[in-house]
Amino acid sequence: MAKKKDLDLASSSAKVKLGVSDIVIRTFGYILTTFYALACIFPFLIILGSSFTSESYLNRYGVQLIPHEFTLEAYKAVTKSGLIWKSYILTIAITAVGTLIGLSIIAMTGYALQRRDFPFRNVISFYIYFTSLFAAGLAPYYLLMTQTYKLKDSYLAVLLPLMMSPWLIILMKNFVKSIPHEITESGKIDGAGDMRIFVSLILPMLKPALATIGLFMALGYWNEWYQSSLFLSSRVDVKPLQYMLYETVNSTEALKQTVAGQYITVTDIPSNTVKMATAMLATGPIVLLYPFVQRYFISGITVGAVKG
Repeated sequence: MAKKKDLDLASSSAKVKLGVSDIVIRTFGYILTTFYALACIFPFLIILGSSFTSESYLNRYGVQLIPHEFTLEAYKAVTKSGLIWKSYILTIAITAVGTLIGLSIIAMTGYALQRRDFPFRNVISFYIYFTSLFAAGLAPYYLLMTQTYKLKDSYLAVLLPLMMSPWLIILMKNFVKSIPHEITESGKIDGAGDMRIFVSLILPMLKPALATIGLFMALGYWNEWYQSSLFLSSRVDVKPLQYMLYETVNSTEALKQTVAGQYITVTDIPSNTVKMATAMLATGPIVLLYPFVQRYFISGITVGAVKG
């Protein structure tokens, strides 16, 4: 009888009609969300269309949503040397290794800082938070990496700095806080060690946080160019993708300025379309990653919210 009554209440509540104000609010919300989504995707489509447009047409009429005078010259200019594919492999390797190792360290750190039986958790938490407020500056940082750690022209100079982030540790810590401490205690009662408790009991419950933080870390590694510009000189043959594309655009601009006034027409050199092509080549793969973690992303990014 009780189950039947619950089903009747559920069915009756499902049949409740929405009021006029609810319909207006929902309609307005759908329309606003649609326009916002179009506003986000519209620049991406413009870049895509302009990357397949000829340089001369782009100089005359500006960026195009639909390609005019269709050409692949910009993509040929970017991929002509073949270095871009090596840069792709290098960037994928750095992104995968850095994200996996960094995510493991951040997850273990966040869990340890929430263990009530860990005596130094408050001190370490303050130290991590303190480092997010103050920085020594560029000169000491450069000397530390090149003189002390000897990481000049080493890929470790790109890999290590992005592996840990105080903000990501705090984010993981806040998510672990929502996991009841009794789960850890039940594992201890069953005789499990700390690592077994973390791997078997805690880690499966961290999927939203792992997906969110992993996406942040992967984006950071994929879009990284600043560390490369500081520590990777011309002696390094293969550079990360973003920095290699940055050098490609700069070299194209330099070539355009060099041949200005000579026999080669400046508009024949695809400088603007090269920028569009490099943007597409750089953002395409990481955009395809987002749908796989999207279902975890919202629940992971809202950690620490007030729950009723």
